Amino acid sequence: VVIVSLTMSAILVFFIVPLTILFFIYLSNILLLIYQRNSEVKADPLSDVWDSARKTIASFWDIYARIWHGYELHGVENLPEGPGILVYYHGAIPIDYLYFLSRLFLWKKRLCLSVADHFVFRLPGLKLLLEVTGVMPGTREECLIALKNGHLVSISPGGVREALFSDESYQLLWGNRKGFAQVALDAKVPIIPMYTQNVREGYRMLKERRFFRQLYESTRLPFTPPYGGLPVKFRTYIGEPIPYDPNITTEELVEKVCKGNFLFSFQTKTAIQALISKHQTIPGSIWKALLERFGKRCK
Repeated sequence: VVIVSLTMSAILVFFIVPLTILFFIYLSNILLLIYQRNSEVKADPLSDVWDSARKTIASFWDIYARIWHGYELHGVENLPEGPGILVYYHGAIPIDYLYFLSRLFLWKKRLCLSVADHFVFRLPGLKLLLEVTGVMPGTREECLIALKNGHLVSISPGGVREALFSDESYQLLWGNRKGFAQVALDAKVPIIPMYTQNVREGYRMLKERRFFRQLYESTRLPFTPPYGGLPVKFRTYIGEPIPYDPNITTEELVEKVCKGNFLFSFQTKTAIQALISKHQTIPGSIWKALLERFGKRCK
């Protein structure tokens, strides 16, 4: 009984913060449903009618970000006034991206539409939250319409694969994905790189790769559970935009954003790699990330 109790306690501590985040996400959806019923809102979820509800949700997540991760957002001035495509590194769970969305809305009252993996839309009970926060499957046509309407659109080319199988080396797992570059060229909009410092130190995936990799490739579902949730320092950096150039090819634009995988070699500096190289200890260090969070307070 003692052994079982200790084991269950250890497992609970191991996953308690990710489970808490999941609980808060569902709570956010419940609050939106209450707002919709009480206010009898039937308007388009992306319309301004929902702004007061968005502000409430964003304020909650911003407070959580400040308390737990001492969250900071840098480089907002690099975002264009009009449309653009944000490209970011995907952590084990995109909690840092949720922090970014919340602070962007509170600071600029601006909504950034998010391209998500198809499995996200299969999750029960989150439909209204996804609609109000602008999460979409991200077909080429949907992205072009969103950009034409003046929205920022964000995408992580590594997606779920990068979330599951990247690690504290911060390797970019983009494969041959370059659709975002073609959309940027078609819409004639800039690409803006974004990265969050210590995101892999906050939350990680289990180390066994081969079994989970085969499972993911055969089902396209993320069975690997994230763990951690340590209150490490999170800083999101928005880099300088890569402007639209009518003479550049899709392949050249992809290389400007990320030239191949992030390897410790002679790779030339590129947008996201430059942010990682400048702001991240490689390999990531949990202890250093914790010191960055509490160091000033200790001093």
